[in-house]
Amino acid sequence: MKTAVMKSAVMKSAVTKNVITVGVDGTPHALAAATWAAHEARLRQSRLRLLTAWEPLTARPRGAPWTQEIPHWPDRIIEEARATVESAEPGIPIDVSLVREPPLEALVEAAEQADLLVLGSRGLGPAARFTLGETGLDLVPRVDIPVVLVRARHDRPATEGSSGVAVGVSLHAPGDALLAFAFETAARRAVPLRAVHGRNLPPFAYDRGGAAERAAAEQAELLAREELSEALRPWREKFRDVRVEQQVVMESPAPALLHGAAGTQLLIVGRRHLGRAVPRIGHVVHAAVHHAPCPVAVVPHE
Repeated sequence: MKTAVMKSAVMKSAVTKNVITVGVDGTPHALAAATWAAHEARLRQSRLRLLTAWEPLTARPRGAPWTQEIPHWPDRIIEEARATVESAEPGIPIDVSLVREPPLEALVEAAEQADLLVLGSRGLGPAARFTLGETGLDLVPRVDIPVVLVRARHDRPATEGSSGVAVGVSLHAPGDALLAFAFETAARRAVPLRAVHGRNLPPFAYDRGGAAERAAAEQAELLAREELSEALRPWREKFRDVRVEQQVVMESPAPALLHGAAGTQLLIVGRRHLGRAVPRIGHVVHAAVHHAPCPVAVVPHE
């Protein structure tokens, strides 16, 4: 059954639109995102779509005739992004979209015609905001494709001498789409994949004291390693050229994942479809997109 589910996830991921969309707004962070997306487009042999969106800057005065607003700055933003991309990744096919509607709505619509959505991050901490004037956390739970958030200093991932990419594995849900994305990403870059699992010690481990407590902690860690190994086994068999490093950290998943991402070129985290009327993300994803030391890919999965 597990193998059948894995094959279904791989087949679904193989049906692509062959388009990567990046939102640009003229900031250095958006240009960094465009450069990262261009590199990814070359690796995937995909088209790159540069999108900028805006709302009317002024309201129509009472009684005044309506005139169509045609601002000049969207063209300038797109051309700057195009020049940046062509300098970094010459020759990749580029499409442009100038959309006169709220940026969040434009990006949600664009996600329906793309395989990957890339945005620029404006910084660390709880006040971090993302490209086009909307928070990335507003967008992420509203789309059904992976979203990558890139900070200005992480515009282009290194592929030589890198410790590879990292993926957070919860083991509480199948997460086949997440693992498919992670293994495909590592294979595409020809870098190792670090599978990170964080788990709190069970309550009984704190009640024994001394050697008994250490033994309980070791037993819990051994069980976590076995479960992680079993979850990865079918994917390692399919992607035999990907070197996998398993890392189990006996602490809360969020800090464990951030520690595991150190030195990597991309952190991949999963977001489950929860069927809520108001879309939300979990605290692990929230921590990753605000504090990870590298670009973060948020992958929706069942």
